[in-house]
Amino acid sequence: MSRAVEVVRLRDTFERLPGPWSPLVVGDVSGFQAKAVRLRGEFVWHHHENEDELFLVLQGVLTMRLRDGDLTVGPGELVVIPRGVEHCPAATDGDVHVLLFEPATTRRLGNLEPPESSRGSNPGAPPEA
Repeated sequence: MSRAVEVVRLRDTFERLPGPWSPLVVGDVSGFQAKAVRLRGEFVWHHHENEDELFLVLQGVLTMRLRDGDLTVGPGELVVIPRGVEHCPAATDGDVHVLLFEPATTRRLGNLEPPESSRGSNPGAPPEA
């Protein structure tokens, strides 16, 4: 039995996202996931104990806040955040379309997120303000 192979139209995917900070898995690659996400405003400071994250900016400008300084990531550029590095993604000048690439086990809020068993009914909701 072969797996279905299909083309993902990212433009269409970004149009149907429910809102900012709600990633949608668009592909699975050997235990990793590609996720489309629209960013708006500032997320929360967090880190991931065991996973690296890749942020590929497709549209807009992402400011990746790090404790030792900010990085600016524009369209066609990417940044890899190594495991354990505290970071705060920010889209302060309009929406930013990003393709995330991370292990399927990555929890969205990293060290701040409760274990799966204690989550509420809407794990994709934006972070609390």
